[in-house]
Amino acid sequence: MFVGRQAELKTLEKLYLSDDFEFAVVYGRRRVGKSSLLNEFLHYKDNVIFFSGIEFDGLENLNIAVANILNCKAIPHVVAAPKTFLEAFQLVFEASLKEKIVLIIDEYPYLARADKSLNSVLQMLIDKYKDKSKLKLIISGSSMSFMEKEVLSYKAPLYGRRTAQLKIDPFNFKDSLLMMPKMKDEDSFILYSVLGGTPKYLECINTKLDAFSNIEEIFFDKSSFIFEEPLNLFRQEVREPSIYNAIVKAIADGASRVAEISTKLGIPSATTSIYLKNLIDLGIVKKENPYLDDNSKKSIYEIKDNLYKFYYKYIPGNEILINSGASLILLSRIKASLSEYLGKSFEEICKEYLILQLLRGKLPLVFGALGRWWGNDKTKKCQTEIDIMAQQDPNTALFAECKWTNEKVDQKVLETLVERSHLFKYTTSCLYLFSKSGFTKGCSELAKKLGNVYLVTFDEMMKEFRQK
Repeated sequence: MFVGRQAELKTLEKLYLSDDFEFAVVYGRRRVGKSSLLNEFLHYKDNVIFFSGIEFDGLENLNIAVANILNCKAIPHVVAAPKTFLEAFQLVFEASLKEKIVLIIDEYPYLARADKSLNSVLQMLIDKYKDKSKLKLIISGSSMSFMEKEVLSYKAPLYGRRTAQLKIDPFNFKDSLLMMPKMKDEDSFILYSVLGGTPKYLECINTKLDAFSNIEEIFFDKSSFIFEEPLNLFRQEVREPSIYNAIVKAIADGASRVAEISTKLGIPSATTSIYLKNLIDLGIVKKENPYLDDNSKKSIYEIKDNLYKFYYKYIPGNEILINSGASLILLSRIKASLSEYLGKSFEEICKEYLILQLLRGKLPLVFGALGRWWGNDKTKKCQTEIDIMAQQDPNTALFAECKWTNEKVDQKVLETLVERSHLFKYTTSCLYLFSKSGFTKGCSELAKKLGNVYLVTFDEMMKEFRQK
């Protein structure tokens, strides 16, 4: 089932409708849906050559693909199969002088590593034919490091030739829901919180089961491809997978600053920073500062990808329970602590909700960015934080608190948010309270009295997320 990716499809369609040469680079972590996107784009299109770099005996398979499309009619003088990639691709470029052809090289890094000259071959052919060619060349790859260094970087032979690039990220929560259309709202939220928005992971969901039964099937079955997915990605992407594995585990265990992570691993902070940068590039870890504060000394690191966040919190150290078939014990442990785990995920979907409302023109203010804030409360002489903060201008801001609990949010929570908003000198502010279970009468009455407060329940959020 193909869902989402409408913006990406629109971009590819625009390139296809052009009468000029177009070169698009499509990249993103494996399982994120690049091949599905390209296959969806190719529906009802003629003169398509779809070639996978993973295929054994790549040149022979490419020759077959080229011959099937060109059928030796576009270039009558060709009587023998090409003996090199240069010859094969040149056939395509020459044919594209007369008619529109789509050439897709899927998993390009595999092919380019096997033939080191391939980048230069494509560079030469693009430079030679691009002014008269109608070719639509698309290369895609799952190796983020290769695509960014060998294709997109300034020093790469293909630099400056692309006419478009699409980084395919995991789905946000709204798009992830398209893959769980019949599930209960809370089950959908829980499964997004443990799997993230990677389409291939979401395909593992059995919509006939509840969230916890799905967790048991997906994470506690050693035959499930997700069981070793995090380690397999590190083996594919980085040279020292064990170190990256240890860093992510350290963050999952509570180490959030470079110095803390370095101490746990026993490696220099400067080296740790390099590893962390690579993890950020992979979309696994994120670096965060207090909102509107770029002081590097305040930077913290968190696991961004929900699958990795859940996996490293609950799987390492519990292998004995899984291997011995005592997964129900582990599942009971997860249920006991999941509310706290889901609290952070709830904050993220509250941010997404605010962005969605902004785009729909339903917010009382406009902002360009939002984030979490933490710092010193000089009045109480203690550290404090605000779940979500967004600024429209130096005089106007939004403050929000997010509560994922089974109890209704009471008046004290709102009073605390009001106090924390006064730590700043904004003349106008709006306050949002997000709650899983609703609000007490006292909280609702105070919100009405203040006038600048918006109370939003999880059920109300889900209605907005499921709205097309």
